[in-house]
Amino acid sequence: MGTARIGRINLAPVKGLGLVHPRRVELTLQGAGGDRRFHLVDADGRMLNGKRRGELVRVSPEHDVEADVLRLQLPDGRVVAAPVELGAPIETSFFGRPVTGRVVEGPFAAALSELAGLPLRLIRPDAPGAAADRGHTVSLVSRGSIESLSADAGLEEPLDGRRFRMSLELDGVPAYAEDAWVGRRIRIGTATALVRGNVGRCLVTSHDPDRGVADVDTLGALATFRGEVDTTEPLPLGVWGEIVEPGAAALGDSVAPVD
Repeated sequence: MGTARIGRINLAPVKGLGLVHPRRVELTLQGAGGDRRFHLVDADGRMLNGKRRGELVRVSPEHDVEADVLRLQLPDGRVVAAPVELGAPIETSFFGRPVTGRVVEGPFAAALSELAGLPLRLIRPDAPGAAADRGHTVSLVSRGSIESLSADAGLEEPLDGRRFRMSLELDGVPAYAEDAWVGRRIRIGTATALVRGNVGRCLVTSHDPDRGVADVDTLGALATFRGEVDTTEPLPLGVWGEIVEPGAAALGDSVAPVD
């Protein structure tokens, strides 16, 4: 079947904003290091993601972990940067799961609110990795799966994997090979993960990853060609798991079952 190898690493320092693509990532018990370290809430304290304000993906974030400085490059070229200063405590609901954190003070909320057209607050969860949709997890998808979905959607060229916002994109295996890893332990670089289930897709996958606007009916294609597949979540593409043995993963590292 071939050996899966890491072709791209996708991290979102701020949930819902643009992705960064390091060559190497630490995989910890809290998930992929630096991923979803911040998230946004609206004036009512509701978590905000790309389904509600897709245009925020045009903001490029950079978080210097050692200095704890956040830098946001806005679509018009302006840069907002400052040390992370924490304010009032807040609890955010992530699909019914409570996540505690602190409001981030400084210039970030005003800049993002102006772009989104509604009042926003930037939040840092108390626990790293807590702002991932499933909490403290890593996600994986093969490019073969992305290519198959692209063909099912009637596209001449494969979709850019960034629209699926998975931690790791894998080369070297056929479409949906990762489905067979559910319930198994896999080695990712020097780390080990227990794959818990499939990733059910949402409307964000229909958005162009550079503009944040819908341009492909990914959900329609998944419903037609993957709707009857026996998986843990509906409209599946890719898998998610929990790191059980911390380590590091880099571009070109192999990913394979160990049991």
